[in-house]
Amino acid sequence: MSAPSPTSPAVPACVINCAVYDREGRRRDITLDQISDVLQEEDQDSFIWVGLYEPEEAQLDKLQEEFGLHDLAVEDAHHAHQRPKIEAYGNSLFIAVHTAQLLEGSVRFGETQAFVGPRFLVTVRHGASLSYTKVRARFEREPELLQFGPAFALYGVLDYIVDNYQPIVNDFRDELNELEKDVFGETYRRDTIVKLYDLKKQLTQMRMSVAPLQDILAQLMRSQSTQVGEEAKLYFRDVLDHVVRLNESIDTLREMLTAAMSVNLSLVTVAQGEVVKKLAGWAALLAAPTLIASWYGMNFTHMPELHGPHSYWVLIGIVAVVVAGLYAYLKKVRWL
Repeated sequence: MSAPSPTSPAVPACVINCAVYDREGRRRDITLDQISDVLQEEDQDSFIWVGLYEPEEAQLDKLQEEFGLHDLAVEDAHHAHQRPKIEAYGNSLFIAVHTAQLLEGSVRFGETQAFVGPRFLVTVRHGASLSYTKVRARFEREPELLQFGPAFALYGVLDYIVDNYQPIVNDFRDELNELEKDVFGETYRRDTIVKLYDLKKQLTQMRMSVAPLQDILAQLMRSQSTQVGEEAKLYFRDVLDHVVRLNESIDTLREMLTAAMSVNLSLVTVAQGEVVKKLAGWAALLAAPTLIASWYGMNFTHMPELHGPHSYWVLIGIVAVVVAGLYAYLKKVRWL
C-alpha cells in the first residue's frame, strides 16, 4: 500500500513537502507519522526532506518528536525573527537565514530555518520566501547529488536563497542609475532624495541579511560534523563565493547611494546659493535708484539742482547710468 501524498487532506496545509530519498535519488512521499518508521528502516543511506511554511506549534512538536530535535531550536523555528546563525545541537545543526522577495516595488524579507541531521533535512519558511520546490525538482533531475545525503539538499536551499538576492541587487542598481539622472537634473525634486533614502534603507537591511551568511557558510566548511562531508564542503565554498561577491555589490551600491545623497545635497546648496546671489543682485539694482530718489525726496529748500530746469532729466540719467553700470558689473561676476 502506497503512502499518502503530502498534498492529501490528511496532511496539514503547512506541510509543503515530506518525502524520503534513497541513495539513487528516488523519491517516496510519506506522512509526518511515518518519519520515525523510515528512520528505523535498514536502508541507512536514505534521508527525509520535510518542507514547512509557517507551521503551527503542533506540527513543530510533531517533528521534534519524530526527529528528536532540541527544544531551543524548535522554539526558534516557531517564533522566527531570528538573526542569521548556525548552532549545533548534538548530532544535528540548526541554521537560520533571511530571505528576500521584490514585491510591488519594495523588498519584503522572510526567514528560513533548517534542521540538518544525519538522515534528515527540515526547512521551515516564514514570511516572504519562495518555495523550494525548484530545488527539489533540480535534485530529482540530478539524483547523483542526493546520494551524498541531506548536506547536499541544504546546499541547494542556501544556493537558491543566495541566487534570489542577485536579481534584487540588479534591480537596485538600475533604480540607482535612474535616480542619478534626477540628481543631476535642472530642478530639485524632493522625491528624489526620499527615493535615495528608501533605497539605502533597503540595501542596509539586505546587507544585514546577507553578510552573516559568510560566517554561516564558513562554519559549514570548517565543520567536523559527520553530516557535512568533504564533498559537500566544496559546494558550500561555491555558495560562499557567491555571497562574498553579492555582499561586495551591496556595499558598493550603498557607497554610491551615500555619494548620490551627498551630491544631491551639495547641488541643492549650490542652487540655493545661486538664487540668493540673484536676489542680492536685483536688490542692489533696486537699491541704487531708491537711494538717489530718497535723497532728493527730502524736503529741504536749498538742495543743489532742486530748482534747475533740467534737474529732473539729469537725475533720471544719473539713475540710469548707475543702474546700467551696476548691472554690467553684476553680470560680469555672474550674480545675474
